[in-house]
Amino acid sequence: MAFPTAAKYVIIGAGIHGLSSAWRLAERLTEKGEKVDGQIVILDKDGIAAGATGIACGVVRNNYFQPAMRNLMAHSVGVWESDPEAFSYHSVGYLQISCESMHENIAQIHKEQQEIGYESTFIEGEADSTNYMKGIYDDWQAQGITSVLHEKRGGFANNTVAMYGLAKKAEELGVRIITGVTVEGFTRDNSGSVSAVETDKGSVQCDHVVVATGPWVRDFWDMLELPRTVSIKGQDGKMHEGVDMWRFWQLEEGVLNVKPETLLANDGSIPPVTHVDTDAPLISDVDGSLITDEMWGIYYKPDWHFNGIQGGAAPYKIDKPVNDVQIDPYGPSSPEFVSGDDFAHMWVSALAHCHKRFEGMIGKYHKEPSGGIGCFTPDSFPVFDRFHDNVSVIADSNHGYKMLGVGRLVADEIMGEEQELLKPFRFERYEKGELHPVSNSPFPWS
Repeated sequence: MAFPTAAKYVIIGAGIHGLSSAWRLAERLTEKGEKVDGQIVILDKDGIAAGATGIACGVVRNNYFQPAMRNLMAHSVGVWESDPEAFSYHSVGYLQISCESMHENIAQIHKEQQEIGYESTFIEGEADSTNYMKGIYDDWQAQGITSVLHEKRGGFANNTVAMYGLAKKAEELGVRIITGVTVEGFTRDNSGSVSAVETDKGSVQCDHVVVATGPWVRDFWDMLELPRTVSIKGQDGKMHEGVDMWRFWQLEEGVLNVKPETLLANDGSIPPVTHVDTDAPLISDVDGSLITDEMWGIYYKPDWHFNGIQGGAAPYKIDKPVNDVQIDPYGPSSPEFVSGDDFAHMWVSALAHCHKRFEGMIGKYHKEPSGGIGCFTPDSFPVFDRFHDNVSVIADSNHGYKMLGVGRLVADEIMGEEQELLKPFRFERYEKGELHPVSNSPFPWS
């Protein structure tokens, strides 16, 4: 099939946001009685789920301190639940297990989950929290835990399998996915709108563009000549000028190479995804040394796609200039940023801190790097907005995989229907000072 010279909608990126945007746009055109074939094109330099989406841990949760994030995620969980077979989605729930410094934050999350009808159970107090966890894992031994928030919805999806299911939905409606195509720039008309997407295979004229490129969003932001720095109005009312629009964090994830069945619950079922945030001292399971006495957090789950126990910990900042440095989040140009022995030592020791079954298992850690680099906004929360009149930018700030519903909402906005769930994530929030509240979690996206 010949490379297209024109399409109504050009979507850049065949990851979760690009695929879901295309799927919904195709649904909307079909509902209007329009022919989809040739009108919606996805371009990707590699392939379906070849970037961040393809190595994502696949966790789906509602556990956010920010009401706007929580409402958005409730919508996305509903999309995951709409076709669990196609999306390879496992609705096993999610556990947020916390120490006292986070108790108040987690209590508020639970209260507001009840207000929006999102089912969860909240356990308070050290003794009750321990008993609750032992009811799930009989070898539970984490210290200093004073609350457990158990979300009954949520869980995880098998990352690439889910995306091929999503791609099939889009293609069956007439969406064309073209891989092996590198977008090199944009042509803009006299009004400033994008009239064509320029690629190494030729120019594609279009009416609307969706940028859904995950951690490569900075490069497309630059191609669109959008501002590299922003002014942010702080809580004190003062303007903070010249703040970098983009920051890079190394995401730390890995796999313990044991049978996934090692982490089944007491009743033999797949347990909820487990997330622990604590200020209890973390002691090495290798030599008994102190790894940290500061706040730390991990998440983990049994995963048959990764063939082991998969999870991660809080990321760390990459202290390099972000505007000029060339960073390929998953390529050979960033070997110094991959997760290494320090992460393995910390994460496996943390697993042993939580479960007796993981003591002495450092030798089972899978050495292959995992996680990649995340591209974060100034406040670590997404930007979903339209620029140059006809370019929709989905900058997920590393919240991406779980947000299956975002592409659908963006598509509805392209069709002229403003979405309340997306309004708190506009670019203008920085200058207006309409920022999201921040919790006591050690994770920047919370």
